[in-house]
Amino acid sequence: MALRLKVLSLYSRVLRLSRSWVATNPVETGVEREYIESEAKLLFRKNAGLINELEIKERIREAEARVTMAEHYKNPYPRPVNLPKRSYSKQEGKRVGKAIQKMNEQSRPVYIRSTDDAVGKSKP
Repeated sequence: MALRLKVLSLYSRVLRLSRSWVATNPVETGVEREYIESEAKLLFRKNAGLINELEIKERIREAEARVTMAEHYKNPYPRPVNLPKRSYSKQEGKRVGKAIQKMNEQSRPVYIRSTDDAVGKSKP
């Protein structure tokens, strides 16, 4: 029950953020407000059926990280991810080594995981 209350509180926080959001470029305020609201609705609905407590906590952590980063950087969109050197060492027709795959998966920050899921990438 505590997780449910935390999720609902977080959802309310995100929706309040979308209503009060002011973009650094005032022309973009409406677009960014709409993005925050639609992204929140999409991801919270997508994860509504989760029952594994660890998965729920991970999604909460991701949402909190995204909100914090949006507020800090004044940018609601997920920040780009810089992968470590040699992470793209796959050559045409050759498989990526397990060590490099593992390194790529471990280097994915928590705040970008939902975008991975949204575009069909495998979850780390």
